[in-house]
Amino acid sequence: MALIKPLKGVSPAFGKSCYLADNATVVGDVVMGDHCSVWFNAVVRGDVNSIRIGNKVNIQDGAVLHCLYQKSIVEIGDEVSIGHNVIIHGAKIHDHVLVGMGATVMDHVEIGENSIIAAGALVLKDTKIEPGSIYAGVPAKRVKSVDPVQTRDMINRIADNYIMYARWYEE
Repeated sequence: MALIKPLKGVSPAFGKSCYLADNATVVGDVVMGDHCSVWFNAVVRGDVNSIRIGNKVNIQDGAVLHCLYQKSIVEIGDEVSIGHNVIIHGAKIHDHVLVGMGATVMDHVEIGENSIIAAGALVLKDTKIEPGSIYAGVPAKRVKSVDPVQTRDMINRIADNYIMYARWYEE
């Protein structure tokens, strides 16, 4: 069973039909929307500040979400995929975003909707990602624009797949 830990009188809150893997950890001031999933070894640590997660968000294996004490929060919109071993630290991610495996997104980053952060990218503090863009590299730089409709469709398909995968564990 997942570790769901209240802290300083604040308990994580979950929308309907959320899946938490057996060894996922969710702590403190975390509010998660509907149809979300937190996968194996992922940590969502709302201990030093708040974490707000929209609907149809998947936080894949080994990902870590955290913030800076009294300085940054994590905000994630709807239909966002946080890939395997991603670190999100005090950033705002708008709707329909894919953060690729092993990427790191630092404090006060804002990722515009319908965007992709490539696997292994390092998005430095205070970076503003334009909507409909792909960013890649270390440090991450804009590679190109993407078709927002195609991107939204692809990211929606990933979100729907993770809802399906979560159902497998409920059976």
